[in-house]
Amino acid sequence: MTGKYPRLRSHSRKRKSGKVVTYYFYDMRPDGEPDVALGTDFDEAVRRWDDIHNKTPRAVGTLEEAFKGWEKDVLPTYTNKNTLEGYKKNLRTIRPIFGPGTWDQVDLPTIKGYLKKRTAKTQANREMALLSIIWNWARGEGMTTLPWPAAGMEKSKWRNKEKPRRVKVDYDIFTPIYAEGDQILRDCMDLGSATAMRLTDCINILLPRGDVLRLEASKTGKEADYDLSLSKVLPGLLARRRKVDTNHLMLLSTADGKPVTLTMLRYRWDSARFTAACKIYAQAGLMVNYTEDQAEAYDMARRIRALYLRDMRKMAAQLSPNLKEASALLQHPNEAFTQKHYGGVTKLVTVR
Repeated sequence: MTGKYPRLRSHSRKRKSGKVVTYYFYDMRPDGEPDVALGTDFDEAVRRWDDIHNKTPRAVGTLEEAFKGWEKDVLPTYTNKNTLEGYKKNLRTIRPIFGPGTWDQVDLPTIKGYLKKRTAKTQANREMALLSIIWNWARGEGMTTLPWPAAGMEKSKWRNKEKPRRVKVDYDIFTPIYAEGDQILRDCMDLGSATAMRLTDCINILLPRGDVLRLEASKTGKEADYDLSLSKVLPGLLARRRKVDTNHLMLLSTADGKPVTLTMLRYRWDSARFTAACKIYAQAGLMVNYTEDQAEAYDMARRIRALYLRDMRKMAAQLSPNLKEASALLQHPNEAFTQKHYGGVTKLVTVR
């Protein structure tokens, strides 16, 4: 149907009963996005086609009504910057697709179709998680009485399959990067690998008056105290910081008294990691038929380049003598949660 209703597509399917059902879609291929499902009723499909094609979306009775309300009343209540920006990004993505739809038109096959067509599979899962949050909020506001279409389907594996990132932060890849970093990067690596703090907490943690470092995690709000005198690396960090002449109160600081930012750390990490890998490549040499030792060196360089600064948190888990202590250090709700995300990485080693 390209004459009277441009970009209105139809697809007929024969059900097991023999009945032929026609589905209507708004063609989003020119925009590089998944098609918008318009339902099986032609008149309703035409009305929704007009909403989308002529950019006159209806709000009342559609998901757009919920998007507007949630964006106005709920989104500003999130104080974590990363969470807030992530929700804003996901909302911008799902809004044009699901906003024009009525509640009864967004069913489980529609959601699974979106997940299947979306090229960024893991990100699509995050977008559907946000859609679930908004949907359930809308139910509480009386915008719909329909339950979330995927409710009770947790074991059906309706989401895109995600491959967990498994990385082991051994000293053989930690040490070369640490050696190439300046004092700012080294301090952050020490702080993260000794306390399991997230990067955001590392740069925002306050300088303690004594030897006890108090943390209120930015992501979870959980509190923890760290006795720095029990660490081999953190007393040195604390002593250096107290010699810096500055007005800010953060534990991490540059030598000239400026607070450390994520941008500073990102540049230093990328530079140190690249230099460390290049040195290993250079030491191994370049040969067509390389030896077993050279193959091991190349693998080490590859692991170095795959390491993230946030993996210092995982290293802290590995440094814990057992799963119970790792779970407590990571501030996880239980050991099963730690086993799921960090399973098989903890071992008995010397505590930093």
